[in-house]
Amino acid sequence: MLEDQEQYQKTMFGVLGMRITELTPDRVTATMPVCDATRQYFGVLHGGASVALAETVASVATYAQIDRETHVAVGLEINANHVRGKRDGIVTAIGTPLHKGRTTMVWDIRIVDEQERLICVSRCTVAIVPKDRQRT
Repeated sequence: MLEDQEQYQKTMFGVLGMRITELTPDRVTATMPVCDATRQYFGVLHGGASVALAETVASVATYAQIDRETHVAVGLEINANHVRGKRDGIVTAIGTPLHKGRTTMVWDIRIVDEQERLICVSRCTVAIVPKDRQRT
């Protein structure tokens, strides 16, 4: 899926240390370290980093299931509730589909710590857009 590893390292995916660890039609998991790049000023995991991880999981999950020659997957809407802080270690995002349609997919993403305690819960809607209609 992520064929060009060097190119991905230059994106948010690489800069924040994200790694896809599982990719099936009904489950996608990814990890991200809690480190200087992903912490906010007060030393805990930044909510924006959690949201970036959640949207990455939803987008990758959708992209893996569409015709990549003719379509792209782009985030349309995301929300998140941050329920627990985290200062270090690794977080894991687990994405499962709530809806798989022709033009959109909706994903439930739960971000947990190493003890599987809930850190963040998110829902992300991903649009499936024809490449010839993609805006720049």
